[in-house]
Parts: sequence; C-alpha cells; structure tokens
Amino acid sequence: MKKIKGTWLLIAVVMSSLASCGGSNNNENYPIMPVPFTSVKMTDNFWAPRIQKNHEVTIPIAFGYCESTGRIRNFEIAGGLDTGAFQTLYPFDDSDVVKIIEGASYSLQTYPDPVLEAYLDTLIYKIGLAQEDDGYLYTNRTIAEMGYGRLHEWAEGGRWEKTNILSHELYNLGHTYEAAVAHYMATGKRTLLDIAIKSADLVDRDFGWDAFVSYPGHQVIEIGLVKLYRVTGERRYLDLAKFFLDARGTREDGDEYAQSHMKVVDQTEAVGHSVRATYMYSGMADVAAILGDESYVNAITKIWEDLVWRKMYITGGIGASGGNEGFAEPYHLPNMTAYCETCASIGSIFFNHRMFSMHGEGKYFDILEKTLYNGALSGVNLAGDKFFYPNPLESDGRHQRSAWFGCACCPSNVARFIPAIPGYIYSVTDRDLYVNLYASNEADVRVGSNEVRITQETDYPWEGKVSITVDPADENRFSLRLRIPGWARNEAIPGGLYTFSDSVSEEYSLTVNGESLKTEVTDGYICLSRKWKKGDRVELSLPMPVRTVIADEKVRENAGKYAVQRGPLMFCAEWPDNPEVKVLDLMIDEKPVFTSAFEADLLNGTEIIRTTGYLKVTNVDGSVAAGESAGLTLIPYHLWNNRGKGEMRVWLPYADGEV
Repeated sequence: MKKIKGTWLLIAVVMSSLASCGGSNNNENYPIMPVPFTSVKMTDNFWAPRIQKNHEVTIPIAFGYCESTGRIRNFEIAGGLDTGAFQTLYPFDDSDVVKIIEGASYSLQTYPDPVLEAYLDTLIYKIGLAQEDDGYLYTNRTIAEMGYGRLHEWAEGGRWEKTNILSHELYNLGHTYEAAVAHYMATGKRTLLDIAIKSADLVDRDFGWDAFVSYPGHQVIEIGLVKLYRVTGERRYLDLAKFFLDARGTREDGDEYAQSHMKVVDQTEAVGHSVRATYMYSGMADVAAILGDESYVNAITKIWEDLVWRKMYITGGIGASGGNEGFAEPYHLPNMTAYCETCASIGSIFFNHRMFSMHGEGKYFDILEKTLYNGALSGVNLAGDKFFYPNPLESDGRHQRSAWFGCACCPSNVARFIPAIPGYIYSVTDRDLYVNLYASNEADVRVGSNEVRITQETDYPWEGKVSITVDPADENRFSLRLRIPGWARNEAIPGGLYTFSDSVSEEYSLTVNGESLKTEVTDGYICLSRKWKKGDRVELSLPMPVRTVIADEKVRENAGKYAVQRGPLMFCAEWPDNPEVKVLDLMIDEKPVFTSAFEADLLNGTEIIRTTGYLKVTNVDGSVAAGESAGLTLIPYHLWNNRGKGEMRVWLPYADGEV
C-alpha cells in the first residue's frame, strides 16, 4: 500500500472522512470536508503553546505513567518478554497506551521527533508480540490463559462473552485501530496497521448476523473500523461497523447505560454513559455519511436536540450524574456535583464536528466552540501535567486536578485531542472555504482544484477582531464563509436552554479590502462569493461585551443566578482573586456593571472581569439577602484550579434572586 501524505491525516483520523484508497468510492464522504491539521500552522498565543506543551510534557508523562503503572508491562507479559499477573486495575487499560500512541503520531507531524518515533517503534513491537496468532489482542485474557493470575471479573468466561457488558475487548480494539491509522499516516510504517488489520479480520470472522450477534458495551470500535475502511478500502470493516450499531437493541440484556436498550435508529434521547453515547453518535454519523442512511441521520439529529436543548451545561459539559458517568433526566444540571467528564466533552466535539460536516450549520460549531474553550480545556492544567476527570461548575475546595487516575481515560484522551485542534478551524467543499474557528494561523487549503493560502491574525479569544488574508495561487471564484458565533448574535446557546439576560445592539462589522459590507447570516455563516486574488484582506470584528446568562426556569439549580460570558469564554469566581471573602458567599448585582482587562502576568496571560459583589446574608427565616458590598473578580472557567484547590463558582446568585 502506498504511503498516504500526512497532510490528509486529520481527514482520515479525526473525522474518518478521508477519500479512501484501495477501491472504495471517493464520493463516499461528508459533504463538507475538514482541512487537516497538518495543513494549518498555528501562530497564536493561545493554542500554539498548548499544542507544544502537549508534545513536550503531556505525552511524555502519560507514557511515563503507562510504564510505572504496568500498562506497558501487560503487553510485555502477554508477549513473553516478562512474567507476572495482569498489572493494572481494569481490563481496558490497554486502551490508554494506544490512545497516547495516537496522540504521539499526531504530534510527530507538527514536531518531528526521532526519539519519540523510535519509542513508538519499540512499543508497537511489544504490542505485536502480545497479539495472539489468530489476531486476538487483549492482554488481560492472554496473561490469565498463560497461567499468570485470573481473568478480571468483567471478562470471565470465553472470548467476547461479556463484550456487550464490561469486558471492553472491542473498546480496546477500537482505540487500537484509530492509533494504527494515525501512526501509519504519520510515519508510513505498517507495523501497527498490520496488527489492527489482523485483529479486525478476526473480529469480522467472529461477529455478524450469521455468527455471534453482540455489540461493544463501550462504543468506539465503530469509529476505528470506519477509519480502517477509509485506509484499506475493505468494505467488510464498514459493514462490521454498521453491524455493531444495528445489533444494539436486539438482545434482552440491553440497557440505557450503554445505549443498547433499543435499536439505534429508534433512539431520540441522550441517555446513559455520556462518553459511550457520543462515541456511538459519532460512529453513526460516519456510517451515515458513507451510506447515506437517513434513518441514522434522523436519529442523531433528534438526539443532538435533546442533548443541547435539555441536558447540556453552560460550559458545554455533558453528563450530570457521577453514578452512571452520564446523563440524568432533562434539566437536572447540578453544579457542584456536575460530572461533565473530560472525555465526554471531547466526544461531544467529535460528534458536533461530524454533524457540521453533514449539515453545514453553524449551530454545531457554536456548541463545539463552547465545549472546546470551556468544558474540554478545563480538563488539563496550564503546565500540561495535571487533569480533571469530572469538571464541576462549583467547588467548596475539595476538587483538584490529578497527575493520573486509576481509570486514566481522560489524560490519554487529552494527549490525542490537543494536537488535532488546528484541524477544526477550516472546512471545504469544491466551491466553499469555511472559517469555523478564529485563531492566528497560516494554512494551505485546496478548494476544489484551487490552491489557497489563508492567513489569520487575531488575539481571539481575548479580542474579537480578525484579519484574514486570502492568497490563491491563481485568481479564482469561490465562497469564503465566515462563522458568526451565536454569542455575537444574542444567542447564548442553540435551542434556548440558556439565554442572555439582555440584548446587545452592537453587531459584527465586516470589510473586504477596506470596503464595508453588509451581509446576512445564513445557517450561522456569512458568505463572501467573489473572484479572489492575492492579498485580498477581510476584516471581521465581533463585539465582545461582558454578558450575563440565565438558565431556563426548568433548571431549578440556577434559579436566581447569572453566569458571566465574554466572547466564547465562560467566567467564574475563584478564591485567589477574591481572597477577603468566601466565594460561595458572594452574590452579584442584578444589573451589574463590568470592566474587563487583559493581565499578561496572570495565569500565562488572561482576561479578567471585575464588578461589584455582595456578601450573602441569611435571615432568621432562612431567606437570603445581599449584605455588605465587596469586589468581585472573575477569570475564565478553563483556568480555575491552576493555583491550588479552593472555592469556585460559575453560577452566581444575583442580589434580588433566590439562592
């Protein structure tokens, strides 16, 4: 198989939408294609340092913990290089290793690193030794059957017997397939890809309507199989992905927790474990894009509406309940006990990216951006070495990021997600170039047969002014579509679960080569259709006043409270910035007056917001009133807990409201 150029990595790996080789139809794709992150060079002060930190800190320490906790030793034992029982807590711990391989493969394309590449070669060699002759790859069972200890209780019985419950046999493989495609795209080496193909061939033999009818208890193999299909052209892998989706709801032991309580095409609500759910919805989108399955599209569209309209936090976080690590009933969105798993935010981004690529509507990027800058980014600290598993919206001081977890899905997910972020900025069709996110960068883009260099200059998300220079190789006509975020159009979130407490009259402004233009927003984008020539310059200004947000009255937890937003960022009150008072005793004025300023020396440089607050007074009858005034300082939510644990609050009771 000929090496595929690395510049197509994001399309194949992150979106599973690469025009495949090896015989499948090149038209089998999303209508709108992402521009791969390898074509986008970040030059900003917000994302570029984080991507570099991920390469220099997060990936090395994540591999270090995989070594020290025995995750890598499990492969060594299964491969005959060592002896001993299974080393770790869970049978899904194999997945952490391959997820970090995926992230490292992405990172190699931005930061070539011979030492890291050699380390991956050695690690993949050990994984190959651990794979059994027929392709089976699951170190917990292999080690137990070698006579070292017992099977984990989640995997007791024969192969695949409990895969629809908790064995995670197929879950591990799904992440292995994703890592295999990423590594192959990054290096041209088939080592991990051949392991994945050998495994997928076994799974294809063992499962099916004429074989064993079951499905993964934790979805993700569907996404991995589509990626293998894209790279190899083997239709069997695509059919197997669809089988695993369609098999859900066909067994009596299905349940909402794993979204197996009914057929996927009959599901209309987001239920159960939120990471499982978003991975399944993403897999359904991939299959629907290739096969044109409208029943899949109808189902995930209804589910998206249920999620966004009734079950999403203002930070974009999803999953209110820790008991099931997932969704609760509609409008039940507690703040201090909010689960909002980091992995779920990343899964939501995957899902919304696919929904946009299918429909081309800006509302999906409104959710993606809100989640990216808030619910997902809060999952890792500024140093890149500590992580949140849940991301609450309120804390009494008990929450703190950790260096690692017994269940380490979140650090490994962060490691693979961060380097791929530049791939969310642009999308294309044969006639359109979509600018979805704003960040300083230089990108080489193909719009149909046209080669275009596009350059963004901006201090986003701190400021709303964006300059875009368009440099086509030759003068060409195409449409440049610029996303106007909902927050710049008086919409706090699609669907109205959250609304701004007042309306702002200031609108966005736009010039092309210095000439002011008035354009309409359609599906969240303005369209500039013209014959573009070298040096054409577009200036977009998005107003960024500080806004207060209120929740739907059905969200009882937030009655009488404001959240504070500026641009795409949600803000919070945290203890270091309000040292004279208890943050949980602070109230905000019902009609607050805000000032904002950028402080270069605070938290690596950040915008802060100041206003007048009040100390909460509890009356004898239990009612609450505003007492003595106090200064109130707010920082972006994603930056909280970088200075130690303490009180924090996103939703602030206002002076005349009920607490």
